[in-house]
Amino acid sequence: MVSYYLLMSISAVWLLSEILLAKFKSSARVKQSQQKDKGSIKFLWIVIVISITLGILTASRGIGFIKDYSEKISSFGLGLILGGLIIRWIAIISLKKYFTVDVSIQKDHQIKTDGLYQSIRHPAYLGSLLSFLGLGLAFSNWISTLVIFVPILAVFLLRIRVEEEALLEFFGEEYEKYRQRTKKLIPGIF
Repeated sequence: MVSYYLLMSISAVWLLSEILLAKFKSSARVKQSQQKDKGSIKFLWIVIVISITLGILTASRGIGFIKDYSEKISSFGLGLILGGLIIRWIAIISLKKYFTVDVSIQKDHQIKTDGLYQSIRHPAYLGSLLSFLGLGLAFSNWISTLVIFVPILAVFLLRIRVEEEALLEFFGEEYEKYRQRTKKLIPGIF
């Protein structure tokens, strides 16, 4: 398995970045925004905390440990965490003022259709999902990977549905046309 300290350091930076986003990029801080989150951000955080806790407990007991190629799997997982963070931050930075951690629509909101958003509608979520998949793999443990990734994927898909309903309600046909020419998370596939 990759260095425990390296994994913990990267995870700490990841967690700190998400805490800072929650503090400074909430729709409550944006004037003239309509909150459309439907509680999905709270549900997402609850599932994340429970899934990661159970994943770590599983890994610490050695249940599901992958012996063959464990170093390579663990390193690949660490690479997915970093790659996912990079994708997430590029998506967040490109949205500029329109990014909030909770689903909301601002008065002058515009659909982002260039850069990462040219082929997928939710690159920030893709980045997060890659990081969570990477976290499970970093433990070189198939049960931890499933325990962490599957519930988090399910709640992200729920959140995507909430966000797309809000965007369809606000933008109507313009967003529907964008949906028809793009995919949710994986270019050309899904």
